[in-house]
Amino acid sequence: MDKTSLVTGGSGALGSAIVRCLRREGYSVAFTFKNNAKGADALAAETDSLALRADLTERAQVSDVVRRALERLGRIDVLVNCAGLTQVMPFPLIEEEDWDEVLAANLKTMFLVTREVVRGMIARKAGVIVNIGSLAGHRLLEVPVHYATAKAGVGGFTLSLAKELSRYGIRVNSVVPGLLDSGVGRMVPEKEKAEYVAHCTAGRPGTPEEVAEVVAFLAGDAARYMNAQQVFVDGGI
Repeated sequence: MDKTSLVTGGSGALGSAIVRCLRREGYSVAFTFKNNAKGADALAAETDSLALRADLTERAQVSDVVRRALERLGRIDVLVNCAGLTQVMPFPLIEEEDWDEVLAANLKTMFLVTREVVRGMIARKAGVIVNIGSLAGHRLLEVPVHYATAKAGVGGFTLSLAKELSRYGIRVNSVVPGLLDSGVGRMVPEKEKAEYVAHCTAGRPGTPEEVAEVVAFLAGDAARYMNAQQVFVDGGI
């Protein structure tokens, strides 16, 4: 039986690479997007996947997205939480609204979608969850404070959830990308990019495709003995 996956934030640079990689590995895929309808439609047509528009900070929209994904896929074997948001902003200029928006986009979305999807996994006593973190939440980097805080939270969510869901045979891991050459990486100032590359043993930024390969590995049976891990894909920092 073909495996199925739901990828949040699937129209972004990393999300679309994950969708393509999972499709190549034989998964039936549904993915969410919020604003990039043109990119989402093109990706859906290219990969024969289901594009689902939603604001994942809204509980009712999350429920509807998961319902529609289940109508198409039948079940969700793998959930990839990739949806997120950042703002390039110095700490003294961060307003309360900015803080709430970034934490909601990176953490509340993950909570709401996972809670909705995991009920079916618990019933089947099987499933895989892969959360996308960021090196910003783990290293001393010049990055927006609210984004780093949110991405640090991905680690705690992953560890606690992995322990709680292990009794149901559900694995929960996270992938922690470093600087990538597209997506959020394009917002990084040149000075910070040069500093990163100077301290990176690979001597370059990564690509979304390289991160996607790790996500696909964690989703598959080859990683069945991996749980509660935070896998760094950062070129060696």
